Amino acid sequence: MNCPYNSRDLSYKSIFGAVHSGKSVRFRIKIPRSFSCSGAYLIVRKDGTPTQKIDLIWSGLSESEKSEWWRIDYLFPSQGIYFYHFEYQTPFGAGKIFLKSSGMGEFSPSGNEWQQTVYDASFKTPDWILGGIMYQIFPDRFFSFGSKKGNVPTDRVIHKSFDEPVVFKPDDKGEILNNDYYGGDLDGICEKLSYLKSLSVTAIYLNPIFEAHSNHRYNTADYMKIDPMLGDTAALKRLCKKAAEYGIRIILDGVFSHTGSDSIYFNKEKRYGKGGAYNDKESPFYDWYTFTENGKYKCWWGIKTLPEVDENNPSYLSFITGENGVLQKWQSTGISGWRLDVADELPDLFLDELYKRVKKVDKDCLIIGEVWEDASNKMSYGKRRRYLLGGQLDSVMNYPLKDAMLSFMRYGVAEELMESIVTICENYPKETLNSLMNHIGTHDTVRVLTYLVSDGVEYKPRELLSKLFLTQDEYEHGKKLLKTLSVLQYMLPGFPSLYYGDEAGLTGGSDPFNRAFYPWDKQDSELLSHYRLLGELRQSLSCLKEGKFIPISAMLGCIAFARECEKCDEGIIVIINKNPHNIDYYLPDRYKNSVELLTNSPCGDFVNVPKIGAAIVKANYLI
Repeated sequence: MNCPYNSRDLSYKSIFGAVHSGKSVRFRIKIPRSFSCSGAYLIVRKDGTPTQKIDLIWSGLSESEKSEWWRIDYLFPSQGIYFYHFEYQTPFGAGKIFLKSSGMGEFSPSGNEWQQTVYDASFKTPDWILGGIMYQIFPDRFFSFGSKKGNVPTDRVIHKSFDEPVVFKPDDKGEILNNDYYGGDLDGICEKLSYLKSLSVTAIYLNPIFEAHSNHRYNTADYMKIDPMLGDTAALKRLCKKAAEYGIRIILDGVFSHTGSDSIYFNKEKRYGKGGAYNDKESPFYDWYTFTENGKYKCWWGIKTLPEVDENNPSYLSFITGENGVLQKWQSTGISGWRLDVADELPDLFLDELYKRVKKVDKDCLIIGEVWEDASNKMSYGKRRRYLLGGQLDSVMNYPLKDAMLSFMRYGVAEELMESIVTICENYPKETLNSLMNHIGTHDTVRVLTYLVSDGVEYKPRELLSKLFLTQDEYEHGKKLLKTLSVLQYMLPGFPSLYYGDEAGLTGGSDPFNRAFYPWDKQDSELLSHYRLLGELRQSLSCLKEGKFIPISAMLGCIAFARECEKCDEGIIVIINKNPHNIDYYLPDRYKNSVELLTNSPCGDFVNVPKIGAAIVKANYLI
């Protein structure tokens, strides 16, 4: 039986994917004539509101005349997440059409509904991120300028050599302090801007740089100061100014759901004198936190060194988002964006006010949220979140894509990868889609080279991870997988995020073994050359900025898609081969007799794609 509806086929739905509010969409369903259908209906509901039942009108026979079309032009009145299915009436009773899979519907009495994302018509993300490349730096572990640090607390352990292993064992009290440092700093990053430019980097995302008493600095001690190991406000200004000369923007990590217990605000350890919320109920910071009985308090994921703040508390809200608050202070130094730690734990009011302040100071300042699931329909704290509908986030970290890409490189199921990519394209607003942070590794995950060749490494205890080293054969195999994976990452909608050192061949398990110092004297030159080539391709291919994603094939360990942009009259086809053998891929007509860009070699009707490898072919023309 023919498919009655397919949300990914323009003959059934006039616009693919998300739409803005006030936009009319034509829905068409196809019913067999043998059903003797006498009426059809769109059943639609905005999330959290009552369901509407809307008549479709008969609109003609199909070409075979064995089916008939029913249609409705429906205008989505306001932003939100909508869910819909179809119903129809026949002499034999009523029937329904629900989502089966991959956008396609089926005649069924029950099932899943389609999602329609409707975002604010004024939603606009910054243009500067389009076609760009992000480079993530864990500041303590990248490069040290070498100058003497001032005002450094005495309880910090400074490594004598950049080659020393990270500290991972608990102290005598059984606590993991994360208080070992290598001395990387902001001026050190400034020194390496020419290196980052050679990778075509356009944005640097820095893990937290505010004063904090751990090397990861997610336990903020003072939002108004740069950590003394990293420099000072003047150093950040120097970095922003110098980076701008290279065409590079700076993005800071905003950690606003909790502070450190060892902070000027909470001050449990009394580093900052006798005050602070933990010691004094009269403290101006007391109402930021939630205290229970016997000195206990609400903390992030039960970690006692990370007391949670009440983000809706007027005093805290004003401190972060108000006039001359934290956001405004640091945006005045020249930064161009914020990455919001655990954005799904920040309430709507806080995100609303943060967005207003950030955009008031600089409308082109980028706001990226850490959300590990599909951010278009995320449920958090019992409610549907509205991150991407306008007025909260510009973009998110693309964890669903990261999981799908890594799974494909491990197991080679092309169909699952393609479905994940198309679902993201269908659910996310176009503005967000083109601005997604497409990462394959971060400070929170196993180093990608290690992950690709070590099943189950993410679940191993620290003691075993400390002894985990790749053999030369494992490393070479992992490198081949990474080179293939990175082509996929760099060619998809959104912008690739490169975690410092992945391009140099760093390996390691999860935290803290994924946070070693950058191996400046031991870089993998083959990997570096590969990443530089990918950077050059992203710079030269305009279709990667806003070009459509067009799925072509996904089967037998091979995925192929096109990125085509009519506005810039350019297109490419990308083929990713996970198989242990070469394949000859038959090209669509407009890509025949062209050039394969990774090797700069000519191709005819076919392009040869190496085993565990990739090919990129440029179109001769667009249809």
